[in-house]
Amino acid sequence: MKKVLLIAAAIVMFIPFVSGQSNVEEVEFFQSIFGSEKKAIVAEFINLEGEAKDAFWTAYDEYEIQRKAFGKNRIALLEKYAETYEGMTDTQTDEIMASTSKQMKSLNKLIDTYYKKIKKSSGSKSAAQFFQLEHYFLSVVRLSILETIPLIGELDN
Repeated sequence: MKKVLLIAAAIVMFIPFVSGQSNVEEVEFFQSIFGSEKKAIVAEFINLEGEAKDAFWTAYDEYEIQRKAFGKNRIALLEKYAETYEGMTDTQTDEIMASTSKQMKSLNKLIDTYYKKIKKSSGSKSAAQFFQLEHYFLSVVRLSILETIPLIGELDN
């Protein structure tokens, strides 16, 4: 059941890209839906009590604010990819790849930073669960993207 909810939320998050009609309000709306579903899954999986619970959710909420900024950047990169797909030059390809690589590294660094914060305040087990869940969510979202967009040169005839 968890996977179904997550996949549905991930697909909904990328409707603006597929339809080509994204704007700031729509992106924020879809991120809020995805974030709500995601938080419910995290709450079901990570069971803490007392101060450890409060500390976890404080750190998690801080993390989510920053993660959402990465989501907006990802959507902007996807839009740039779509806009330049036909006739993409080597320079444009290099720019998109460099931005994508930087984005992935920065997001992984953010997850590592919050793993350490959560470990310090709520323990190793909850920090590891956070780490595993975040990478699971990222994998599902990345798979949704890869299944939605054409590979470079795929549509060339």
